[in-house]
Amino acid sequence: MTKLLVSKFIKDYDNVKNPKVREAYGLLSSWVGIVCNVLLFIAKFAIGTLANSISIISDGFNNLSDCASCVVTMFGYKMAAKPADKDHPFGHGRMEYLTSLVIAMVIMVVGVELFTGSVDKIIHPDKVSFSIIAVVALVLSILIKLWMGLFNKKLGNAVESSVMLATSKDSLNDVLATAATLVALVSSVFTDAPIDGVMGVVVSVMILISGFGIVKETVDELLGQPASPEIVEALKELVDECSYSLGMHDLIIHSYGPGNLIGSVHIEVDGKENIMDIHDAIDELERNIYDELGIRMTIHMDPVETDNENLKLCKDMIEVILNEVDSELHFHDFRMVAGPSHTNLIFDVVVPHGCKLSDGEIKEAIDEKLIMREKKYYTVITFEKSYY
Repeated sequence: MTKLLVSKFIKDYDNVKNPKVREAYGLLSSWVGIVCNVLLFIAKFAIGTLANSISIISDGFNNLSDCASCVVTMFGYKMAAKPADKDHPFGHGRMEYLTSLVIAMVIMVVGVELFTGSVDKIIHPDKVSFSIIAVVALVLSILIKLWMGLFNKKLGNAVESSVMLATSKDSLNDVLATAATLVALVSSVFTDAPIDGVMGVVVSVMILISGFGIVKETVDELLGQPASPEIVEALKELVDECSYSLGMHDLIIHSYGPGNLIGSVHIEVDGKENIMDIHDAIDELERNIYDELGIRMTIHMDPVETDNENLKLCKDMIEVILNEVDSELHFHDFRMVAGPSHTNLIFDVVVPHGCKLSDGEIKEAIDEKLIMREKKYYTVITFEKSYY
């Protein structure tokens, strides 16, 4: 069904990096959501009113909030598809994240309202009228929401959309919420306990948890997250394929919306190689990274010595020392300046987030271990954090 809808309503649906194609995916997701949620709201509101069930009505309003979210999503995708301009040179892709945030806020407002109504229902319970029609409607609702969740998950994975994946999670949460409502309705046959109100609270709490989860994920995207391990590994493979590359470090990747990644990285190269040949290879590598991963990458070349035996011995020595201080520490840009009285070791140390040692403590530990060596070494260390 999903493949049929995509092929029928989205032209060039395989070109998911195209903003217009992404907009078409968003519009398809939104219209499907609007139609399904409006029908579910009408059915549940009518049945909940007839059955005097707050949990069914609550579940119906949850569908109505989903419908409002679909409208916001539609607007968000249209904004995100706008091309870059003078004021927004990186495009409008982050509008998808803002859209997710608005959706989450709508969900949480509805959750709070339904929670207060359900608590009141527990304090002042009313008799719930059981009916087979209500049971059938709720079962159909579960099946429809389950399909919607899988539908949006497939679309979201296809275009790497946080909005669609958030919508998918919301739909799957609705499946659980409606199941809780169904339990309340069936329980009304066997007990006069305020199960309906309790299940209404359960539904509203699920709505709030869903909204909070979406807020957290969206805020993380807006604040800036590290590159995913999959992206880093794929990037390393491409860098290793470059014949001049001796390793990479200082990788930074910024996301300006799904499919719009901009980054930079330092690559070590042999300082004795022809600079023009290296530059040509690096240009080709940047093109390969964009073609394969969709990242607009700027590569900085760090020339290193490869035939200095003393430098290699000192580099190996620092590697051993760092591992003794903290196995999570890494270093790069290693240089050595030898003099008649002492040797300067110049390098950068990458300190992982969460390291219990301060920069000063790390340097002190390294220097203490170097004092025990026969030769006299001084260190000039630049400390930095990892961005991946």
